[in-house]
Amino acid sequence: MPPKLGIVAGRGELPARLLQACRATGREVFVLAIKHETDEGLVEGVSHEWVGLGAVGKGMKLLHEAGVEELVLAGPVTLPPIASLRPDARMAKFLAKAGKAALGDDGLLSAVIREFETEGFRVVGADAILADILATPGPFGAIAPDEAALSDIARGVAVARALGALDVGQAVVVQQGIVLGVEAAEGTDALLRRCKGLGQDGPGGVLVKVKKPMQERRVDLPAIGPRTVPAAADAGLRGIALEAGGALVIDRKLVIEAADAAGLFIVGIEGGQ
Repeated sequence: MPPKLGIVAGRGELPARLLQACRATGREVFVLAIKHETDEGLVEGVSHEWVGLGAVGKGMKLLHEAGVEELVLAGPVTLPPIASLRPDARMAKFLAKAGKAALGDDGLLSAVIREFETEGFRVVGADAILADILATPGPFGAIAPDEAALSDIARGVAVARALGALDVGQAVVVQQGIVLGVEAAEGTDALLRRCKGLGQDGPGGVLVKVKKPMQERRVDLPAIGPRTVPAAADAGLRGIALEAGGALVIDRKLVIEAADAAGLFIVGIEGGQ
């Protein structure tokens, strides 16, 4: 029997999928829900506790008391300004130790993982629990990118890699070689809303999502889910490209059905193309 799993749950669809997988296999699970971030409906009927983002000491204590051995961090979380975070003593010590690493998402998340590991938790990625969640190479549905789209994808990968090297973002929207938008702290949904109306005449743009060059693979891999597809279509895009083996596809079947219905391609690209 696998060890009891703890899910530190942020927003989005991933925490729910992890819970479904645990139910399907009979695995014991405990959810550490984050105030103002975790969906309240997620934890109905599930062993859980709520903590504030700054209550690291309390969160560690609750995980130990619940008997958690293995831990997964799932779903995005918006970190407020430090002044409004109200850190407990453990969080204040962590921030002081993390130093400049806390200024970037990847550096901060790597430091968070190390902190959990010092407490004896084994931190795993979502793909260790959901075996089919990683993007695979090639087209996902009935539609494949043409040569013009492949050129936009290559441009998007180059830009995303440069941004990722600075620990800025993981997603770029490109149309006909022109970068319409890049992702920063606002996330992919907000990026797509910003790009709506910026497109030129002709074939629509492409959303490109790749992991950062120094990405901590166990947390915050780029991801799409069923809600990403209509958001991309609403922004006037014609496709989505993801790094094969380096991005997550949540509810793959629903994503493919939505893409085919909307006339969008979804493609897994190897080696950053």
